[in-house]
Amino acid sequence: MKRVGVLGAGSWGTSLAILLTNKGIKTVLWARSHKFAKQIRENRENTLYLPGFELPAALEITSDISKAVTDKEVILFVVPSHGLREVAKQVSVALNDLSKSPNLPYALVSASKGIENRTLLTMTEIMEEVFPSGLSGRLAALSGPSFAQEVAASVPTAITIAASEHKLCKGLQELFTTETFRVYTSFDLVGVQLGGALKNVMAIASGISDGMGFGTNTRAALITRGLAEMSRLGMRLGANPMTFAGLAGLGDLVLTCTGDLSRNRHVGLKLGEGQCIDTILREMSMVAEGVKTTNSVYAMAEKYNVEMPITNQVYRVLYKGIDPKDAVNELLTRPPRRELGDILA
Repeated sequence: MKRVGVLGAGSWGTSLAILLTNKGIKTVLWARSHKFAKQIRENRENTLYLPGFELPAALEITSDISKAVTDKEVILFVVPSHGLREVAKQVSVALNDLSKSPNLPYALVSASKGIENRTLLTMTEIMEEVFPSGLSGRLAALSGPSFAQEVAASVPTAITIAASEHKLCKGLQELFTTETFRVYTSFDLVGVQLGGALKNVMAIASGISDGMGFGTNTRAALITRGLAEMSRLGMRLGANPMTFAGLAGLGDLVLTCTGDLSRNRHVGLKLGEGQCIDTILREMSMVAEGVKTTNSVYAMAEKYNVEMPITNQVYRVLYKGIDPKDAVNELLTRPPRRELGDILA
């Protein structure tokens, strides 16, 4: 696989495009805005989303989606989760009847982390709806503990690629693996994507705790009980429970709940300090996926009758305007229970 189209010129998309280009992969990075694409193409730096990192000379940058996806062996979606469906539709049109094309992409890979609000679908489930059925076996998801800035700086990182077919998994593992970017494989598409989405909700909770001045005891409790919630919902939806003990589950959860580069933890910090969500989001240049994902996960918990008390309180803080102090009090005054029994219930 030597031709890749990366859709989305945010920090993560730009970082992955740099990684692939430096590995000798012919890579095209697509930005939605013509003006923005021209700016980063001429400056050879994404000063808005990934400042301080020079873009390789071989990396092509475009706002023409047809140019980004035509004749590519792998199409990598790295757009905000709420925009993935529309971008997928554009890709489908650009490739002009994929089911009859002689140059079908080898893989369609989601590196976006979220759950669609209206449908409660994962990213690859959205892609299944948009693309012809013949491509369903070529869908994959990339997820795990990976801040874009650190990947761009070649900080050692481990991540997971999930797909339903062994050959596809192995091929994508080989594509993304470098000396500092270690890729593991998984056949649990559902679990890997849920882990990447749900951890953002828990990161907001962790940030709220830190913003209110609570200590590391509280943060550890939130991470652990947050993992229990993630596992409960995942198992209800058919995921492998062991996935949540891996990189796409616990690994990404710990990173996002504790790292200073976490946008979702930042949102929580500001909420815990007393700021309102509208002000917080207005002052951010990048998307905090956990805000929209909280809405989706709350609805999923209701739909599938899964107990998710942390998610419930984050939802009430974000969407009902309750005081974080009241949310904490409600969590702590819940009836006592056995620790592990409810995970498997």
